Amino acid sequence: MHGTFGTVHGLHGELLRKGGIGAGPGGLQAAIYLGRYNRDVLLIDRGGGRTSHAHFIENVLTHRLISGMEIIRRGLEQATNFNVQIKTDRVTKIEKDGGLFTVFTSASAYRAVTLIVSTGVSDVFPPIEHLHRFLGTSYFTCIDCDGYRTTGKKLVVTGNSLNAVNLALAMKQMFTKDTTFIPYELSLPPSSSEVLADEGIPVVPGKPIRIIGAKVMEGLELEDGTRIACEAVMASFGIRLNDDFLSGLSLKKDAGNAHYVTSSVYESSLRGLYIVGPLNTGQDQVVIAAGEGATAAIDINKQLLEEKEGRGEVCSLAEHP
Repeated sequence: MHGTFGTVHGLHGELLRKGGIGAGPGGLQAAIYLGRYNRDVLLIDRGGGRTSHAHFIENVLTHRLISGMEIIRRGLEQATNFNVQIKTDRVTKIEKDGGLFTVFTSASAYRAVTLIVSTGVSDVFPPIEHLHRFLGTSYFTCIDCDGYRTTGKKLVVTGNSLNAVNLALAMKQMFTKDTTFIPYELSLPPSSSEVLADEGIPVVPGKPIRIIGAKVMEGLELEDGTRIACEAVMASFGIRLNDDFLSGLSLKKDAGNAHYVTSSVYESSLRGLYIVGPLNTGQDQVVIAAGEGATAAIDINKQLLEEKEGRGEVCSLAEHP
């Protein structure tokens, strides 16, 4: 197999130079660009992902409202129109020997000169009953994505770190005055309690264990039986990077060792490996991940055109037995 190979792995996928991983916005946009350059692209997707949880995406140009699932569905269809091959699989490990990457999946293995990784992150969810029933409709985890959906509503902000305090302050300032804060197994320092009190945000100690309501959120039940009426929850429990398969590679991370450092074209510290979407140090947004995927694909194609040997190919990608 010659040309550009794209593999998608899960949520935001990884795109190899001869392949890519992840059928989220970053991986799909990269695959579409490379497909339009008439490169051979394979997209490997494990399914699911954070984008699929988004029901109300209203900040994508020309779309008044679109769901994450619809973006992915249309993206896969569009990629297919440009002869991108799509496989459902899970990338388990990546190795680099000399100038070639070997990408191992649960079903096969591939070799490539360049990879684009766009597997994104996963939210950490507390053990609250019925949470997933309301995920993306009234239980939210991203202020930039869904804060607007809480405008004027009776809101509870909860979380297990001081980041949740800042989240509560921001939510009240921008979206709703009716904001209550529940510190989840979190002891607030006096300074945080004072700031919340000054801003008129009630603090209710306790541990939410259940969301009340059948089709519409009506409130939260705490461990001690207390019920807090609310129409929406904005939660802050952190994220996990979907990057286990990168553990065998020596990649530079930021000062907090949380995200991968990339260049202006989203190439990582390991030549030939591009990382787009929230695995890098940028913002976690559909339009941003898509833009990064396009930038990485353009740079890969530019390098192909500049190669002295070959006819615009990145590498020959062979499937191992």
